[in-house]
Amino acid sequence: MNPKHIILTLLLMLCPIGMAAQSTITRNKPKPAVTKPKPASKPKAKPAPRRNSSTTGLSAELNKLINNMVYVSGGTFIMGGDDSSDQMPTHNVTLSSYYICKYEVTQALWQAVMDSNPSKFKGDYRPVEGVSWNDCQTFINRLNSYTGRNFRLPTEAEWEFAARGGNYSRHYKYSGSNYIGDVAWYDGNSGDHTHPVGTKQANELGLYDMSGNVWEWCSDWYGSYSSYSQTDPIGPNSGSDRVWRGGGWYDSVWNCRSSYRNYYAPRDCSDYLGLRLVLSQL
Repeated sequence: MNPKHIILTLLLMLCPIGMAAQSTITRNKPKPAVTKPKPASKPKAKPAPRRNSSTTGLSAELNKLINNMVYVSGGTFIMGGDDSSDQMPTHNVTLSSYYICKYEVTQALWQAVMDSNPSKFKGDYRPVEGVSWNDCQTFINRLNSYTGRNFRLPTEAEWEFAARGGNYSRHYKYSGSNYIGDVAWYDGNSGDHTHPVGTKQANELGLYDMSGNVWEWCSDWYGSYSSYSQTDPIGPNSGSDRVWRGGGWYDSVWNCRSSYRNYYAPRDCSDYLGLRLVLSQL
């Protein structure tokens, strides 16, 4: 056989084998893996901001305080009385206008500002008690830092003028009435404890509990009166005791008169002694 024919025959025999092998390789070749894109994850919802109950409570109490400040138009009155030596001599006092809170400082307000409550007779709307004059200064400084205002204790003259009804005074013996049970919680009706503020009748200015419930610290050092007329007096320049006014749940009718005075060292406190706030300007 011609050698060319032999070579051609061999090539023809080998072609189907090669094609079959190529087909096998092609069929057995793994398909490339298809990677599906992951769906975009949903953004997580941000948790709602928590309301700080302490801050919310403070804001509410401060708003109530501002809304309860009563304007006292300036005027002249006769300060003191003639039935006790430390209330004499009576004398003319002229005061500039100011604002005073219609209520004694409540435990809710004290708690909101100080994060503590020293009171013996617990209740949000009962007056705070068991606070010294020094404690009151700490409270007021903190209150002023929160509000940007200048709250303070009333002077003794401001306190008495307001208790007597200011320029609307009807010259009652107690703050708002000659009948103490109308306006005061005292030893004859208190049940030996404080009561929520504002539950008796108000005086001529719309102020509550100026007689009874708890005594109220004033800013003045305690000292003797002078017979001279005075304008915006602030009391003695120094002393050992601070004045408090108004009588309390523990006291007799005598101590609840608008002219009656009492005093303690600034560090002393009692469960019948609290405070009321004043502003020179609102």
